[in-house]
Amino acid sequence: MYLGLDLGTSGLKAILTDAAGRVIESVERSYPNPHPHHGWSEQDPADWIAACEAALDALKDRAPDALADLRGIGLSGQMHGATLLDAADRVLRPCILWNDTRSAEQAAMLDVTPRIREITGNIVFPGFTAPKLMWVEQNEPEIFAEVAKVLLPKDYLRLWLTGGHVGEMSDSAGTAWLDVAARDWSDAALAAGHMRADQMPALVEGSAPSGDLRDTLAERWGIRGPVVVAGGAGDNAAAACGAGCFREGQGFVSLGTSGVLLAAKDACAPDPASAVHTFCHAVPGRWYQMGVILAATDCLNWLSRNTGQSAGDLAAQLPDTIDGPSDLLFLPYLSGERTPHNDAGVRGAFIGLDVGHGPADLTRAVIEGVSFALRDCLSALEGTGTILTSVIAMGGGARSPFWLQTLASTLGTPLSIPAGGEFGAALGAARLAIAADTGGDPADIMTPPHIGETIDPVAGLQNRYTERWQRYRALYPALQ
Repeated sequence: MYLGLDLGTSGLKAILTDAAGRVIESVERSYPNPHPHHGWSEQDPADWIAACEAALDALKDRAPDALADLRGIGLSGQMHGATLLDAADRVLRPCILWNDTRSAEQAAMLDVTPRIREITGNIVFPGFTAPKLMWVEQNEPEIFAEVAKVLLPKDYLRLWLTGGHVGEMSDSAGTAWLDVAARDWSDAALAAGHMRADQMPALVEGSAPSGDLRDTLAERWGIRGPVVVAGGAGDNAAAACGAGCFREGQGFVSLGTSGVLLAAKDACAPDPASAVHTFCHAVPGRWYQMGVILAATDCLNWLSRNTGQSAGDLAAQLPDTIDGPSDLLFLPYLSGERTPHNDAGVRGAFIGLDVGHGPADLTRAVIEGVSFALRDCLSALEGTGTILTSVIAMGGGARSPFWLQTLASTLGTPLSIPAGGEFGAALGAARLAIAADTGGDPADIMTPPHIGETIDPVAGLQNRYTERWQRYRALYPALQ
């Protein structure tokens, strides 16, 4: 048996699978995400441990015999978070998360450092880890002086599981301290961010062993034999493992809290000026590129809070089929934007509001606006020479036929919808655990899911969505 742990922004998901990747049991536990000041987003790492303990307690209650046969654990996690530890591994302050924008000034300073983009393969975005440490240095110097180790969120969970300070390539590529082509920490990038190599964890590939589960934890949950903990992956690389996206041309679009359009790459070919992320994949010798928007379903959740209607009720007001773009535009920059603008300060807007518009019109505009933002990502990816030949749709938004048709017609590409079952980041983490335990070829373990249906662009509407996207695109400079 193998366990995949996905440490997300709002909660932890644990799935127990057999050696073929079939899901035996699944558990989710939530935790808070405080926003103590404008632009801030933090979490207490103790909440992650408590959620993991609760999830494993539940698995022991539901499937004790299966859990007893556990052989490997894989980790997936929200990227970019800064978990700061002292020399005794005590947490020094709440973890600063990926969607925290307080370090925009520090990111801009670091981004103009000579060779930093060349080394890291990316613009230094405010959400990345390195500028967060520069912010701590300038605003909380007494804490900065005590920092002995910086761990990404899932790697703090690993520390609790194994007792070791270990990271892996895909997650570490989002820190702005990693040489993405060389797949190792960069002394020059660390120095530019006022950090040292000894403050970094050791690195392994995501499909390789990173340590063993501590005996006391194995005993607590009745696990009989030794359990290897795989290197794991950042959440998007783990999702690619779950969806079988490894080869050039394969990709996925994720409609989660944030939005992602990801393309697997056979080689490291960064283009930082495009604001496209170029990161290491979770398996050796592979990379991926992705465009990222900071708010996807989060935009619908925002609308839900402000209309007093659930996101499901709002979506239910939409028809099952699209008939072309609406006359109301929404720019989904509720928390700033990454691709293609790299603008932490821009904010969202409705354009063209009419006295006759109601909640259904706002919902439709939100869905179209997020789709147009993902079209921006596709344009940026295409500008780097990336070509997507197959795209799997995943995430909560992918349950909406209206959204899928809108997105397929906006992107101008068919979207493949898995037939069902688990295929996300938690499954990808479990698959990495299988690879770490068995030494098997990741390509044989991490196969694509069975496709239940394909959503094609709606005939005759693609040009209209392209024209509307072009108008949407022209609004950013004015809004800025």
